[in-house]
Amino acid sequence: MRKNRVTPLSELIVTPERGLVYGNRGCLHDDTGRIRRRYNGRRWISCQLQFKDWRRGPLLQPGKFTELFFLDEATAFAAGHRPCALCRRADYTRFVEIWQRLHPGQTGADAIDEQLHDERLEPATRAQRHHDAPFDALPDGAFVLHDGSPHLVLGAGLLAWSAAGYRARSPRPVRTQARVITPPSVVDVLRTDWRSLVPVIHPSAYTI
Repeated sequence: MRKNRVTPLSELIVTPERGLVYGNRGCLHDDTGRIRRRYNGRRWISCQLQFKDWRRGPLLQPGKFTELFFLDEATAFAAGHRPCALCRRADYTRFVEIWQRLHPGQTGADAIDEQLHDERLEPATRAQRHHDAPFDALPDGAFVLHDGSPHLVLGAGLLAWSAAGYRARSPRPVRTQARVITPPSVVDVLRTDWRSLVPVIHPSAYTI
């Protein structure tokens, strides 16, 4: 098994579960397929698992981008990825339109990627950056740290994340601050009732 599954905390882990969303953040592996870095560049994207009749070659080819997998788009968003402009063109176009309303004057992928890079990484340590926000104000699809682990906000509940799906539900706290994993600009996008070509929330969230 390969170390190419991404958690909401942006960590790369080894697991047999593949998830419903594909993506990359540049070439992270060496010629032997061993992961050597957390990211390479500012363009972190999320993609469809299948696109037209394209056939993907062997994973982790030397010098090529490192193929990553996410449970769902909410996980990819939390990790700091945005829709691909190629295989998810309609999603990307809508994302840009929303982004420009939220960030007047920012146009194009480079501006978006620069803003996201600032929001997803602590400048001093390059660790994942978190922020505080009221629990009551968070939209469905945002991720928070709860009891030390990532949880999805969905309705009145918080759902514990796992590589295989969501596995436990607890009440969403009220009138208190949350430690939010999802970058602030993406939280704002989720507030617009975001829909996409890939599953935003894994089906397991609706069965627990």
